[in-house]
Amino acid sequence: MIESLPIYISLGAGVQSSTMALMAAKGELPGSDRVQGCIFADTQDEPKSVYDWLDWLEKKLPWPVHRVTAGRLSEKALTMRVTKDGRLFSKSDIPVFTLNSDGSIGKIMNRSCTADFKIKPILKKLRELAKVRRGEKQPVVIQWIGISLDEQQRMKHSRDPWALCQWPLIEKRIERRHCFEWMARNGFPEPPRSSCVFCPYHRNSEWRRLQVYEPESFAAAVAFEKSLQAVKGMSQNFRSMPFLHKSCKPLETIDFRSDVERGQNLLPLDDWQDECDGMCGN
Repeated sequence: MIESLPIYISLGAGVQSSTMALMAAKGELPGSDRVQGCIFADTQDEPKSVYDWLDWLEKKLPWPVHRVTAGRLSEKALTMRVTKDGRLFSKSDIPVFTLNSDGSIGKIMNRSCTADFKIKPILKKLRELAKVRRGEKQPVVIQWIGISLDEQQRMKHSRDPWALCQWPLIEKRIERRHCFEWMARNGFPEPPRSSCVFCPYHRNSEWRRLQVYEPESFAAAVAFEKSLQAVKGMSQNFRSMPFLHKSCKPLETIDFRSDVERGQNLLPLDDWQDECDGMCGN
């Protein structure tokens, strides 16, 4: 039964999911012949490099790439709302860092951006494509998710009984570094890292990459941080100052250069702060 179900790829347009899609296109993954298409959830706030990559990738795949969106994440995050009794508030969709009045640093743990702007739009489209009946209790479609072996802690089974999650890269014992090797071996360019330009989970190296190679995206992140601080400053349900970097310093004031760039002849540290829910950065 499961061996005959249609498969759709959750395409984050990053390293792992892009490699997985191209491997399937070449017939290198079990079940490749049952892949019906890919679904990309667009937050409308990715760097230009991601959209350029997606345009390129779409031409290399034998099935359609369905682009879905729940709207622009940055606009929702900056929306000021009003309670029934007239108090202003803003919803915290993004897990920003906070500078408290006593000087301590905190973090908003809510990560609804992933659920609302990635997972839900993909599942909605998946339900439509698979023609899932209301109240369906049995798997009728398989969702391939691009998580590699070195990130297997991010695996999460579907909460919907009609969808079955599978992780082909993990099944083939493929790590992220192997994805780069496979892409190079097959003559494909290196995929970009897929994430919103203002994602607080950026490594310093990613902030530096945006700063140097995609200055428009970095400028958009700087502008978003300032706008978010203004909105939170007006909100009556928020007392701290939000920042996108763990240092709680304005982005434009931070030195993101690596130790090598500073002339210290040291290898830059991999300071990955955290990770999304198995959807954003793949």
